[in-house]
Amino acid sequence: MKPQTISKLFGAVAALWLCGGSLLAQDNGGGPGNWDPAKFEERMLQRVRENLAITNNEEWTAVQPLVQKVMQARRDAGGMGGMGMGMGPGGPPPGGGPGGPPPSDAQGGSDRPRRFGPPASAEQQALQKALSDNASLPQVKDALAKYRASRKEKQSKLEAAQADLKSVLTSRQEAQAVLMGLLP
Repeated sequence: MKPQTISKLFGAVAALWLCGGSLLAQDNGGGPGNWDPAKFEERMLQRVRENLAITNNEEWTAVQPLVQKVMQARRDAGGMGGMGMGMGPGGPPPGGGPGGPPPSDAQGGSDRPRRFGPPASAEQQALQKALSDNASLPQVKDALAKYRASRKEKQSKLEAAQADLKSVLTSRQEAQAVLMGLLP
């Protein structure tokens, strides 16, 4: 395989992983094929180290926690826009799409576990509940404002973590980190 193909493949895997640590995890701590998130993170970190061409253990000891902080902040911020692959908690928005009736719990309402992305935040759950319960407009606006504030705070933490990581990287490492999706 060409190095560019490998980088693109790694980037796609990293993006999926960064979007949600619970993507394949199940309640028993494993998933398909006894998937182990800790081992997956260890392998991801090793690939980051290799791609950043860090061979010195002392340098990696300084960089690794910053990489992990970015990964965690990205997961907390929701990865791709905070909605986990364009879906709210538990799946599609209430109503099952334009003109459809709201789903019942049996059909996959807001009580259904999320399939993609990180667990829903308390603010996201409150907004979803307001929508599902057909709450009054002031209640929806209040829940939406709280959710937006929460997302903004998480995005700020991600940006701070990225700035910290960027500050210790060489220009070449920074460029590689951008290709890997760690930095904007």
